[in-house]
Amino acid sequence: MEQEDTVVLYPAPGIGHIVSMVELAKLLQTHSYSIIILLSTGFLDHPSVDAYVHRISTSHPYISFHRLPHIAPTTTTTVSFAAKGFNFIKRNTPNVATTLAKISKSTSTTIKAFITDLFCFSVTETTSSMGIPVYYFFASGAAGLAIVSYFPKLHEETNVSFKDMVGVEVRVPGNAPLKAVNMPQPMLDRDDSAYWDMLYLGTHLGEASGVVVNTFPELEPLAVNAVAGGACFADAKEAPPVFYIGPLIAEPQLSGNI
Repeated sequence: MEQEDTVVLYPAPGIGHIVSMVELAKLLQTHSYSIIILLSTGFLDHPSVDAYVHRISTSHPYISFHRLPHIAPTTTTTVSFAAKGFNFIKRNTPNVATTLAKISKSTSTTIKAFITDLFCFSVTETTSSMGIPVYYFFASGAAGLAIVSYFPKLHEETNVSFKDMVGVEVRVPGNAPLKAVNMPQPMLDRDDSAYWDMLYLGTHLGEASGVVVNTFPELEPLAVNAVAGGACFADAKEAPPVFYIGPLIAEPQLSGNI
């Protein structure tokens, strides 16, 4: 039996992340790959997700969805929403590993790559140990990637939470000066576990086979040049390859239904 080249995608929870990943799947499908998208359940579930998945499964038969076992999110009120999300994703790692192992054992499928949402970085180590090339997908632009990549340097420059740095501007290569209190929410508070998750991500970006970004160089030349030159990374020699595949835009008829 001839084996089918497959790419497995893993979006973060939430319809916005799922739609972005599906648009990437459509692009990959044009290169004759079959696509399997892993969906977590238990966090940010919504009826719109089920309706959207059914619609895509019907209209794009080479894109299939696999739902991971349900995991109840933490109900504590002492951590941020981002921290709850990262915790939920981490707890799904064994389910992702088990699913990939089952797919790999199939006599009809060869996994050519595993593409995970940037915020699902906690699965990277486990997946890489299985010998599967791992890529991050960043649905935002190069400027956002520059901030994530530069975060370890910003962490070294201060021991104060950004949320407390009122009136202070943060300078990141490829970005205009940004008020510290307007940094991405997971990076604001050192007392929140999401801060340390983002720091880990920024520190270990170079371990991926590459980063796929939903933008194009003409849209963000300063950020793209900063990333390409390695200015955003602790060690430019360890910067991962970056692939710009945008713009990925959802089908117009979906805009009012999700």
